[in-house]
Amino acid sequence: MTNLELESMAIELPHVHGHPNREPFRGVLTLVDVASDKPPAGARGHRVVLTRAAAEAALPSLLGMGMDYTPSLDRHDTRRKVGIITRAEIAGKNLELGGYLYAKDFPEIVKEIRGKAGEAAASTRALGMSYEIADARVADVRSSVWTLTHVTFTGAAILRRDKAAYNDTWIELE
Repeated sequence: MTNLELESMAIELPHVHGHPNREPFRGVLTLVDVASDKPPAGARGHRVVLTRAAAEAALPSLLGMGMDYTPSLDRHDTRRKVGIITRAEIAGKNLELGGYLYAKDFPEIVKEIRGKAGEAAASTRALGMSYEIADARVADVRSSVWTLTHVTFTGAAILRRDKAAYNDTWIELE
């Protein structure tokens, strides 16, 4: 029998039936206690491990933060906010998110996610996510894999999975 741990936080927006600018999404932002598949931007070529303790402590900093993207889906663009994070939880090793994309303002990203989901097999998703952080503390900067012991989340980006530091991230519309 496997023990399942779940840490969860959310902010609740009032329900507005048929709101044209709120497209609900969910997905996996990152993995905790797992080394990244490749170095994220800002890690000076180092793969990273976000510790469970650091992720749990930083969970409240995700709420209300923006989702961003670039039209090429290959990097972050913190000035192009296309949505908001309203839910964050750690389920097992997954740091899961939920929230809303601004569907009326950015119909192209909704179409892209909807299109990629249709193209991809159920077990593989073409788009992933990547976190944005500040105030990161690294246990030992001389280590080949950096262990993040403290972070403050400042947002997240929607990317092609091949551009994300973790291959097992994903995003889908609800």
